[in-house]
Amino acid sequence: MELGNLKPAEKKVARKRVGRGIGSGLGKTSGKGHKGQKARSGGGVRRGFEGGQTPLYRRLPKRGFKNINHKEYTEITLTMLNKSEATEVTAESLISEGIISKVNDGIVVLGTGKLEKKLTVKANRFTKTAAEKIEAAGGKIEVV
Repeated sequence: MELGNLKPAEKKVARKRVGRGIGSGLGKTSGKGHKGQKARSGGGVRRGFEGGQTPLYRRLPKRGFKNINHKEYTEITLTMLNKSEATEVTAESLISEGIISKVNDGIVVLGTGKLEKKLTVKANRFTKTAAEKIEAAGGKIEVV
């Protein structure tokens, strides 16, 4: 124990005991004042209520459009395909090898990088350059 380690003791605040007589200071109306919405049981207003004024969440403009038919593809590059040990590359083989973590709505193969081996690639979509590079390396593409 040193002087630098000393801290003031935590305050022991007694629980507020309301409605226990006039002498307590919290008798009769129990600190709620006279009448009104906040004096009633269950009284008060909901979150975001601004006293009848149009609330902020309704005043702000809503922007954009969310397409419910939008597909979220997992992107694979040719550089990533080079890491694969399998000769027939599918979504399952890529997950088992740890190249991708999950297949969202399918796989799209992008033409980034160079392909250095002959592969049969099965995916949902291929870019033009990816298809050309895979076939130039002697491989095949199959749209699933």
